[in-house]
Amino acid sequence: MKLNSRIGSMVVVGCLAIGTSLSAVSAADDSTTQKERSATARSIIEQRRAAMRGDAAGREKVEVRKSSLADLAKGDISFDDLTFDIEKGQVFDEKQLTKELKFLNGRKVRLRGYMLPSTLYKETDIDQFVLVRDNLECCFGPGAALFDCVMIEMQPGRTTDFVPRPVMVEGTFVLDTEKYRYPGGKGPDGASHMAVFRIEGLRVR
Repeated sequence: MKLNSRIGSMVVVGCLAIGTSLSAVSAADDSTTQKERSATARSIIEQRRAAMRGDAAGREKVEVRKSSLADLAKGDISFDDLTFDIEKGQVFDEKQLTKELKFLNGRKVRLRGYMLPSTLYKETDIDQFVLVRDNLECCFGPGAALFDCVMIEMQPGRTTDFVPRPVMVEGTFVLDTEKYRYPGGKGPDGASHMAVFRIEGLRVR
């Protein structure tokens, strides 16, 4: 089963579970709670992006530390190296990709991040998952920065287990601008893709 289908199924199952658990709550209270949660989630995302831009009130701009081409050639990369100029809800265009990202395409890399638990269908013998910059739910899907997540597809015969701590993924970096496109090229908030990066994983530590 493809990762996109698994994620879609998990979203549906999650929504059904939420609907059942909240069945005893009044419609008015439920509506208010959902609006508050949505507003909080949007606030967190926007504050984080504002901090990255340096225009959040009372905050200094978060420094993005990109590696040199010489360092990139060694394969040790960070999520900062994956950033490119794209806004929330903006349609992705391959022209937005930097020369550094194109340089990484097809190369062996090591990237540190968190396994996103909401996209997993089991906790052991995992062959596909989403690696994100941090352990917040705002790093994948609607409202997230496209460069804050990487699809991990383990190489044949390779699997891993879920852990809540940061992990190091080793494998081949791939720019894939087609596989993770939303159906019809239009998803939530007008975004065209859920991801554009993939690592064909050799091992996860």
